[in-house]
Amino acid sequence: MAEIINLRQVRKAREKAAKETKAAENRILFGRPKKAKTLAETRKALEQARHEGHRLTDPDKE
Repeated sequence: MAEIINLRQVRKAREKAAKETKAAENRILFGRPKKAKTLAETRKALEQARHEGHRLTDPDKE
């Protein structure tokens, strides 16, 4: 005979698991401290400036 399950509990458990997964993703995406964010932005700006500095032609003249 089949096991009797409460569909409401299964639905709520599935929704809770989905919320926990979404929360974990958001912690990774948005959970960085301000110092880490500014450091990454500064490094990206420096890398971009170095990259642009090695251009052979001026993009404004083209």
